[in-house]
Amino acid sequence: MRKNILITGASSGLGKGMAIEFAKKGHNLALCARRVERLEELQKELLNLNPDIRVLIKSLDVNDHDAVFTVFEEFRQALDSLDRVIVNAGMGKGASLGTGYFKANKETAITNFVSAIAQCEAAVGIFREQNQGHLVTISSISAVRGFRRALNVYAATKAALSSLSEGLRIDLHNTPIVVSTIHPGFIRSEINEKVDKVPFMVDTETGCKAIVKAIEKEGANSYVPSWPWSVLQLVLRIAPLSWLKKMS
Repeated sequence: MRKNILITGASSGLGKGMAIEFAKKGHNLALCARRVERLEELQKELLNLNPDIRVLIKSLDVNDHDAVFTVFEEFRQALDSLDRVIVNAGMGKGASLGTGYFKANKETAITNFVSAIAQCEAAVGIFREQNQGHLVTISSISAVRGFRRALNVYAATKAALSSLSEGLRIDLHNTPIVVSTIHPGFIRSEINEKVDKVPFMVDTETGCKAIVKAIEKEGANSYVPSWPWSVLQLVLRIAPLSWLKKMS
């Protein structure tokens, strides 16, 4: 059992949902995010849910890359080990290129990819020292193909994250360090709460249950919820651009 689990971006959305599901299963949790007041509320909720676990919280802006290394190591020392690190922090700002929203697109690119590199570097460094661990990167179904408009840069960052994870998986093949990539489909969360008429959207609890189930299988690539996304990801790979335009 991966007893001690670190989750970034844990104050809301999928991060919070995963924390709740892992707390139910008896895991100790190391939770970090920018909004400490939300983490404090979540900490109380999780301990009420399962008083037999430890729940540690720390403020962390993943774009402060030096802080990522510091916070991960502090969590490791407090728990004696980190058995699983879930790289979840991200954002979805953006618009079509050339429409005057470079700043928003840049913020998404840095947070979702450059800062993910920092998190993976910090996690794998700890895992190498421990000679064991499970790295989980939260990508997206949008990593499969390019998406337009607000998802243009977001999808590109998720494709980059999936590729980074695959490279790590190759690098760490036949070692006690496992790398898994989760590709969620459309799950209702804070990042998309204003988006309407999205196909196959599920609520946060349903989505997070599916994510946690996939994480615990420790497979290489998972598309969740399995239905319909394990099938649709194959369709997306060969779909014509006209179809993708309607979807996104």
